[in-house]
Amino acid sequence: MSNYSSAPRTLSRPRSGRVLGGVCAGIARRFGLEPWTVRGLFLLSCLLPGPQFLVYLALWLLLPDD
Repeated sequence: MSNYSSAPRTLSRPRSGRVLGGVCAGIARRFGLEPWTVRGLFLLSCLLPGPQFLVYLALWLLLPDD
């Protein structure tokens, strides 16, 4: 288990542990999950039709940094 579960429960992009923009890492920390779990779920969701990339980009722009 990583240190994400002991972090504050606010939705923001962490400065460490980012792969691209930190959106998945921020969501994982907020809900007490591992970042790779959220990243995997995001990649699987990209197989479905929908605005996943637009939502990711919007969150990247709107979520504050730690």
